[in-house]
Amino acid sequence: MDVSNRTVLVVGGTSGIGRELARRFAAAGSTVAVGGRNQEALAELAGEGFGTVGVDVTDRASVAAARDAVLDRYPELDTVITMSGVMSMEDLLDPAHFKVTETTIDTNLLGTIRVLDAFTPHLVRRGAGTFVTVTSGIAFLPFPPMPGYAASKSAVHAYSEALRAQLDGTGVGVVELVPPAVATAGQEKVNPHALPLDDFASEVMELLAQQPTPREILVEGVRMHRWAERDGTYDELVAQRSRALAMLPGRQG
Repeated sequence: MDVSNRTVLVVGGTSGIGRELARRFAAAGSTVAVGGRNQEALAELAGEGFGTVGVDVTDRASVAAARDAVLDRYPELDTVITMSGVMSMEDLLDPAHFKVTETTIDTNLLGTIRVLDAFTPHLVRRGAGTFVTVTSGIAFLPFPPMPGYAASKSAVHAYSEALRAQLDGTGVGVVELVPPAVATAGQEKVNPHALPLDDFASEVMELLAQQPTPREILVEGVRMHRWAERDGTYDELVAQRSRALAMLPGRQG
């Protein structure tokens, strides 16, 4: 991928990894638009020179309106990054968890699909372009306090694989970004081993620029998660991560 000559939409790019990647693409020379719900953050990004659009990925009409606005301004759009996501802890012994599960699946999985569906016809008509879906190391090595998040990201991985196969021959590629814990949105408070955002973004941009672009963008810090089953470390690592169940409010004391 020539990261210096793209027209990129980052959906869910108002904070954290998405915002940093938007800035990295722009710094490399690409034209970048950012979509999200946080109007204050969108205004800040507009002040930095980004195109911005309000979008709620849980609302199909909102996604369609955002698509129309973006394509009207950027008819040459060739890269769509689906960053929107929520991450919450759930105690599966508490029936109240289901509302959190619904929100997580609706945002992380169905929200991703809504965005992909919205832009697939445009990219296919162009005959060239790239979707970048975003999963997580937790998709491959579950973190038991966040079962809905793990399930949603595992599903996005499977969906990305299927989408890539179905788009074969159209000129549209699918790249899956698999972050580890990154020091953003308070992750560093929960996980002292979270990768600094700057380091993560630098490694991601280097991997995206490889020829050919890898199907999965795996920074060094996530490979132990991605390949745990292959490496025979899966059971041990899940057991270690299960200790974090003590973090759940209902399990304390």
